[in-house]
Amino acid sequence: MLAIASDHGGFALKQEIMTHLRATGVEFEDLGTYSEESCDYPVYAEKLGKAVAAGDYEKGILICGTGIGISIAANKIHGVRAALCGDCYSAEMCRRHNDANVLALGGRVLGVELAKRIVDTFLTAPFEGGRHQRRVDLISALETEQ
Repeated sequence: MLAIASDHGGFALKQEIMTHLRATGVEFEDLGTYSEESCDYPVYAEKLGKAVAAGDYEKGILICGTGIGISIAANKIHGVRAALCGDCYSAEMCRRHNDANVLALGGRVLGVELAKRIVDTFLTAPFEGGRHQRRVDLISALETEQ
């Protein structure tokens, strides 16, 4: 299952993405925020990131105004590999080569249709493993050094 969360800056795009996910039959859980009232993106990055890292969800989608802050916050959580993507190629490669488990999007910088295509790409692209697994393992090793 998929988790999705946003701050106020990503709320409108999150609503559009959730409508798209429902229409395509993707099961998900909305972890907040539930309005456009100002809130702090690290709270939602932590909530979703910890749930993905714990295995409660296979993948996650985080959305803030630019996607930058929420992706930085999510990547502080051990086990999260969040990728900020503004195009489909990056969404595909972050899955194939980096085994990204969280997609970050910018609600104020992406059009809805492009964001939907990015989400679809992220959700369907497989991790290739092989030489890429060694690199993902090296990333994971960095977490244990801290």
